[in-house]
Amino acid sequence: MNLRRLALLGGVAAGTLATPLRGLVAQPAARRPRIALIFEDVPLAAMAGPEPASRYARAFVLRLRELGWNDGSNLVIERRSSGNRAEQLPALMQEMIALRVDAIVASGAGAIAASNATGNIPIVALIDNPEGFGLTGSLARPTRNVTGLTAEAGPGMEGKRLQLLKEAAPAARRVAVIDFKYIDARATPGTHARRLEMEAAARTLGVSLAHVGVDRDEDIEPAFRSIVDQHADAMLELGNLIEERQRVVDFAARQRLPAAYPAREYAELGGLFAYGANLAHLWRRAADFTDRILRGAKPADLPFEQPTHFEFVINAKAAKALGLTLPNSLLLRADEVIE
Repeated sequence: MNLRRLALLGGVAAGTLATPLRGLVAQPAARRPRIALIFEDVPLAAMAGPEPASRYARAFVLRLRELGWNDGSNLVIERRSSGNRAEQLPALMQEMIALRVDAIVASGAGAIAASNATGNIPIVALIDNPEGFGLTGSLARPTRNVTGLTAEAGPGMEGKRLQLLKEAAPAARRVAVIDFKYIDARATPGTHARRLEMEAAARTLGVSLAHVGVDRDEDIEPAFRSIVDQHADAMLELGNLIEERQRVVDFAARQRLPAAYPAREYAELGGLFAYGANLAHLWRRAADFTDRILRGAKPADLPFEQPTHFEFVINAKAAKALGLTLPNSLLLRADEVIE
């Protein structure tokens, strides 16, 4: 207790105050920064609390805490989920604008919705191909109010995933690739390079590729029929069906197709294996971006980042169901084997 306050309290006790107690009048509290954390496919309950059940929300919140930001103390985190209903995203973004958030953190369609809703609020996006979706004109020099991270790892990723699939299923000769339809008509340079990379790897590995396009939910069943009609004996899913991952995994199981996926959730749901960016680490990095924005940086000052941490997760039970005996050389390289 400082001397000035001690004197005031003493005056109150003695009943001898001669002047109004201006020093005791509460001053307006400084405004706490407020950010929006928007997920598409994580239930709101899994985002709640100081250590959320969602590994991605938890990675983000705990990293912010390491950086000195505590939700409810010196920061307010507005947590929202669209529940895999993309039509809800525009309204969520308008709500965040009305709340005058200082930054919006969102992935995939959420990041696109945020970019469509505001050109002023800084956005930290986790999204593949931000240039192709119009979020920036340059990864190295963000040109709008958006920065962040992409799960695209640059050259080598698709070839590596195809190589792992061939090691897991050496008898595979025709691999169906579930990709976006627009790759033929309006391919971005990055998308075109990815396709060329897969085709080069396929030639080296002695397999042919059957590209199957999916843009919308109604394309999924025709895509599945096309895979069957083209007599594919293995499958690659490149990530555009992440909201329908259980559906994709179940299809591969029914057709007895060894399949490679881009995110660990597919393997956890019964897919053969996943190889891709470590998404929990990307969410930690998203917290780093958010910290810098809260401390005054602008998106234009923060180049987009590609992943530097990857994970390889194998589902041994799925391999057994497919009649595959995975080589030890493959199992030893896995970060995790789900039994």
